[in-house]
Amino acid sequence: MLSPKKTKYRKQFKGRIHGSSKGNYKLNYGSFGLKAMEPERVTSRQIEAARKAITRYLKRAGRMWIRIFPDVPVSKKPAEVRMGKGKGSIEYWACRVKPGRIMFEVDGVNVNDARKAMLLAAAKLPIKCKFVERNI
Repeated sequence: MLSPKKTKYRKQFKGRIHGSSKGNYKLNYGSFGLKAMEPERVTSRQIEAARKAITRYLKRAGRMWIRIFPDVPVSKKPAEVRMGKGKGSIEYWACRVKPGRIMFEVDGVNVNDARKAMLLAAAKLPIKCKFVERNI
C-alpha cells in the first residue's frame, strides 16, 4: 500500500476539506480519467483496491496513472481505552480529495473499456466519481 517514506511530523490534525480542487482538475497524462465529485478522505487501501480493479479489467493493456497520494496520517486509539493519555497511534494513511480532482488516468485503451474500468474503480471509492475524457 502507498505511504510516505518520511514525514516531518508523525501525527497531524484532522483538518477540514472545503472548496474545490485548486489544481489537478484536467487530464494531464491519459485520454480518460476518474474525477472526484465530493470532498472526502480516501485511504491507501481504497486507492490500491481501485488500482487493482482498473488493472485487472484492462488486463494490463494501456497505461495508468494514479494522481493522488495518501500523505495524511490518521490516528486511532485502541478499543476500550479511557480518555486522555495523548493521541492514538497511526492507523492508516489517507489523501484529502477535493471535488474536481482527477484521481486516475488511463491511455492506450478504447473508450468503452476505459469507462467500464473507471466505473469499477469508482465502486471501490467512498465518493461519487465521474468518468471524463479528453476533448480532441
